[in-house]
Order: sequence, then C-alpha cells, then structure tokens
Amino acid sequence: MDEKSGNPAATHDRRRFATTRWSQVLAAGRPNAGESREALSRLCESYWYPLYAYVRRWGYDAEQAQDLTQEFFARLLEKRYLRAADPARGRFRSFLLASLKHFLANERDRAGAVKRGGRAAIVSLELENAEGRYSLEPPDQETPETIFERRWATTLLERTLSRLAREFESAGRKPLFDRLEGCLTGDGEAAPYARLAADLGMSEGAVKVAVHRLRKRFGALLREEIGETVATPAEVDDEIRELFRALGGGNGR
Repeated sequence: MDEKSGNPAATHDRRRFATTRWSQVLAAGRPNAGESREALSRLCESYWYPLYAYVRRWGYDAEQAQDLTQEFFARLLEKRYLRAADPARGRFRSFLLASLKHFLANERDRAGAVKRGGRAAIVSLELENAEGRYSLEPPDQETPETIFERRWATTLLERTLSRLAREFESAGRKPLFDRLEGCLTGDGEAAPYARLAADLGMSEGAVKVAVHRLRKRFGALLREEIGETVATPAEVDDEIRELFRALGGGNGR
C-alpha cells in the first residue's frame, strides 16, 4: 500500500529505508558526495573482517591481507565503484564481495599489494586484531565465499548483541542482561530458569517474561541492523534467511 491507501506502517518503512546508510550510498551513486561517503565509510568499518578473512583464505599471508584490505577500502572510497552497484540488487554484502573480487583480480595482474605503510589509512579498521580472529577460523577446506558469508552473519549478530547490551546498560539493567544473555545466544551456557530466578531475586515466571522480551528486542534490533545493509524493506526477510543459512555452514563465535 502507498500513502494514499492509509497504511502508515508502509509509509514509515519507506521513509526509514530511504535514510539507511546503504540506501544513502545507492541514492548518491558517488562516494565523494558528503553523506554518501560517510555512510559507506561507516558500513566499511563495521564489516571489514569478513573481507579480511576472504583475502586470507585465498592464500595471502597476514601482512598482505592487511595491506590489501586497507587498500581495497581506500579504492572503494576514492573511485567510482558505486556506479557498478545495482539498486535492484542493492545488498551491501553482495556489492562489497563483487568489488573485492574485482580488486583482487586487478592486484594480481599488477603483481600484488601496495607496500606496507605506503598509504595513510582512510577507513579506521581494527586490522591489528584481524589475525588473532582468523587463527580461530575452521580448517582450510572452507571456501573464501563460505567464510565471507559466515563472518558477515556473525558480524551482524555481534553488532546486534552489542546494541542490546548498551541499551540495558543505559537503562541501568546491565546485570540482568549479563545473566540472561545465555538464553538469547543459545550457546549452551544458559542456566535453568529456576536458577536464574534465584540469582536475580525474581520469580521463575518473571524470568520467562524477561527472556521473551529480550529475544523480541534482539529480533527487532537485528532487523534494524540488516536494514542498514539493504535497499528495501522486502529484502530484510531474505537476508535473515541467508543469515541463518550462512550460520548453518559452520560454527560462529
């Protein structure tokens, strides 16, 4: 329905998605345009590790992968790569991976990465932590594409969990979040409701209600996070299905 049909929820969805970071990037179509460049830079800072892991899985060593990842983002922000982005298939992760593949092919043709330290960092990346994370990845039979998809999924979940934790902290309820987090992540470390109730000084029923609300809020925040990386509301559900498909291919952290 449109605005004439009187559906305020649909109208709100369209307006919200018109201002998400990836939609701003697609609408501008040029990385040097103020809001577009800032939006792309923020997205890159959030999702650099899946690309670093992809580069490493192609056989580059840690130093080469760091150089290539930083150089890729510098090129992405400096060049007009966004002209190749198709708004009809506007998922940020799809655009990012296709752009990286193109970049790596060109770099191989040019005999490799830039010299380490030869360029000032344009995007703030936590590359000093990258190899420690990569050392925990599954065995090498995993394809670069598989590891990219799984790390994209776990990055989204980690960002969502961090947002939820900050909300509870701001509300002065961080201890409650810390005790209930295991129920949310399903990591096998969650205590039984009866034990949680005793620890928290709550009834078991109240704990169940709190867990239900926690999961509901997590789901809402996850949809918001995904919304920042797609162009339309219709793509959110598709991305959620892709997220769980990617997580099914390996153990996330």
